[in-house]
Amino acid sequence: MKQFFTLLSAILLATASISITMAARGPSLKKSITPLSKTYLGFDRNIYPGDTAFPTLRQTFAFTGYWLNAPPGEKTNTWIGKRNFLRKSGFGFLVLFRGRLSHEFKKFSDGPAKGALDAEAAAAAAKKEGFPAGTIIFLDLEEGGRLSATYHAYLHAWLDGLARNGYRAGIYCSGMPVKESGGVTVLTADDIRANAGSREYVFFVFNDACPPSPGCVFPSEAPSVATSGVTYAQAWQYAQSPRRKEFTARCPTGYHRNGNCYSPHDASHEWDLDADTAASADPSNGAKP
Repeated sequence: MKQFFTLLSAILLATASISITMAARGPSLKKSITPLSKTYLGFDRNIYPGDTAFPTLRQTFAFTGYWLNAPPGEKTNTWIGKRNFLRKSGFGFLVLFRGRLSHEFKKFSDGPAKGALDAEAAAAAAKKEGFPAGTIIFLDLEEGGRLSATYHAYLHAWLDGLARNGYRAGIYCSGMPVKESGGVTVLTADDIRANAGSREYVFFVFNDACPPSPGCVFPSEAPSVATSGVTYAQAWQYAQSPRRKEFTARCPTGYHRNGNCYSPHDASHEWDLDADTAASADPSNGAKP
């Protein structure tokens, strides 16, 4: 009988030990499972496509670009006054403001002076459109390669000016390598980040070269932003209209024969667009009431 109880006690102790071990392992196993980060499709275009376009576009896209001033190459801004309609239609936002070109700076002091002016203009436009404090406004930087000290001063003043007005500074810029002398290559995004000091920009990069771009396609699982080659970016423009043949020659089919990119639900090919992917359905945090 004593031997029986001794044997029974040993069994119970072993069972309890296994249960404790499994209980201890349970939480650690759960912590080791990292959920896949979700990405979202969006688009941007310089000209507002019209209210009737958005039910069709919403079938593919979670967010839309939204200009606060006249886009590159345009004299007017057709997006003004459309925020509430788009928000009620279920769209998030990539809020954009056209930046300066290098030739607009004649001396170094022009950089910080014009950066401050543009920040004030962008903040005033954002407030008028109803974008809440904390919205990220992406400065559209069309030039690539290594930037001048004057241009970096312009960007610093842009960020500081937006911060004073309660907004965050983003940069839309090249994420494509540019060759310099001596076999050196530079990414504009890397150059901006390396010269930012303690300032923190949010990056929306373009790279339409295939690879890494998949071309003008809209998969059910949006392309990962990190695939762009700029791992710290929050959004990636992976296709443009019209396509740039020097970069897209190796792209799979997807671009229309006229060279533009269209939503798969745009059967009549009315709204050419640039295709984007982002780590958020509202990359600028601009859809909040």
